[in-house]
Amino acid sequence: MLGQMLFAVGCVMDTNERQIALSVLGCLREDLVYAHLNNGSRVLDIADLRQYLYEQMGRIRTDGLVMDGLVGNHDGYGRDVSKSNGHNGKAHQ
Repeated sequence: MLGQMLFAVGCVMDTNERQIALSVLGCLREDLVYAHLNNGSRVLDIADLRQYLYEQMGRIRTDGLVMDGLVGNHDGYGRDVSKSNGHNGKAHQ
């Protein structure tokens, strides 16, 4: 019964997922007080909120691509993860 009720509300999150979600939503709430769209207008309705989120996601993706180019695509051990698919070339037994 409890599982069915939790499923109806949404997916069950572990502590880390819950903390990340609360942090993201808290930051979003604070950002929306001063949020402006790229065209300079304020976020006034749901359509504006969707556009604002889309613009922020695009900015994060662009910044991530720039940082990957500046820092490189390594795993911290000097290996370039962009040149490997994670397979060692050996067959599974």
